[in-house]
Amino acid sequence: MRDKISIFWFRRDLRLEDNAGLYRALKAGVPVLPIFIFDTHILDRLANPSDPRVGYIHDALCKIQERLNEHQSSLVVKYGEPEKIWKELINTFSIDTVYTNRDYESYAKNRDQKISVLLAKSNISFKAYKDHVIFDNDEVMKKDGLPYTVFTPYSKVWKAVAESKSKGNLKSSYYFKAYPTMKYADHFKKGISAEMPSLTDMGFKKSELGIPKDTVTQGLIKAYADNRNFPAIDGTSKLGIHFRFGTISIREKARKASTLSDTFLSELIWRDFYSNILNHFPHVEEGPFRAKYDAIEWVNNEEHFEAWKKGRTGYPIVDAGMRELNATGHMHNRVRMIVASFLTKHLMTDWKWGEAYFAEKLLDFDLASNSGGWQWAAGCGTDAAPYFRIFNPYSQQQKFDKQFEYIKKWVPEFETEEYPTPIVDHKEARERCLRLFKEALKN
Repeated sequence: MRDKISIFWFRRDLRLEDNAGLYRALKAGVPVLPIFIFDTHILDRLANPSDPRVGYIHDALCKIQERLNEHQSSLVVKYGEPEKIWKELINTFSIDTVYTNRDYESYAKNRDQKISVLLAKSNISFKAYKDHVIFDNDEVMKKDGLPYTVFTPYSKVWKAVAESKSKGNLKSSYYFKAYPTMKYADHFKKGISAEMPSLTDMGFKKSELGIPKDTVTQGLIKAYADNRNFPAIDGTSKLGIHFRFGTISIREKARKASTLSDTFLSELIWRDFYSNILNHFPHVEEGPFRAKYDAIEWVNNEEHFEAWKKGRTGYPIVDAGMRELNATGHMHNRVRMIVASFLTKHLMTDWKWGEAYFAEKLLDFDLASNSGGWQWAAGCGTDAAPYFRIFNPYSQQQKFDKQFEYIKKWVPEFETEEYPTPIVDHKEARERCLRLFKEALKN
């Protein structure tokens, strides 16, 4: 008779330390076999065979494998459709419980529901925990029991809830506590040897794009409020990809931010906010939060869209941002707002076009935050800028890149005859935007 094991299913939590679901699996005492599934439903949608995010995940799994080998255990990595793989696992092992951490995207929730039903047929429990965010589901809600759709009141209640078990000291918040996973490392299943599929096996290859570090200095966080809006300054954390795939703990960063920078903590709260919106209002994955914005008649000029993608609009701050994105997989946060406003307001291009391009290019692409940010820029989201708020690319440059340092780094032909003339006139584009939005929303 086969010995009982539990399985921990890694997804967006690629670390051994401070991992909520893994902690509970190990603490339960039944030998734990960790697994990861390269999901073909997701990978098959990726257009770039050198997509750096796939390589990043693979590298993170290799590091986990090395650590598990130290405990005479192994990570089982599969490639394929999750349902088929789980059927194989059920037939191979005597599974007591499957542990994992929650994901809030519609595909993930539907997948988990199917797997839960499949496991239940074999009397296997499926337990999912909160790890990707500080608060989820119904933990931060309005007094009437409905979810917040405006950030500022959400943020205030978020902080109040975080302080509720900490005697007024946010740093000691119960919700920021670390899970001492490796305290129970002896509970990993021993004697398992598994070969990991290579990138080549899955039809991918290594990318030449570099991945930002997963650490930041205290000095950067302390100065974050002063420096974060200036793209020529190295003033942002670039931790987005590590939060996206869970190679770092959100609890640890929130705990540190609570004593170093309210502004940086606020950025972490925005992550929770957009995740909360996605969880409660899944329609934002496909369309605007505010349904009336479906009436907008986008111009969707494909030549203008191509110029925007390539950084050839004739607006230097916009072009610098797009070239940074194309070259590095990263774009400065302030510039993300500028280029999104330009695409949706100046070019009257459907925000979903821009959202899809960011999804393809950004190393730190996160569906909740990407959709939320684009809808904010287009004026159709929850905490949206009103449609008549249209960023002026020239004044944004004057304010945040006054010496053209960022622009000259990414647009070397700036101020030469090789640089293109503006594809639209700012004043005319602004007036067109106001007219089209007003007409569409008058009812």
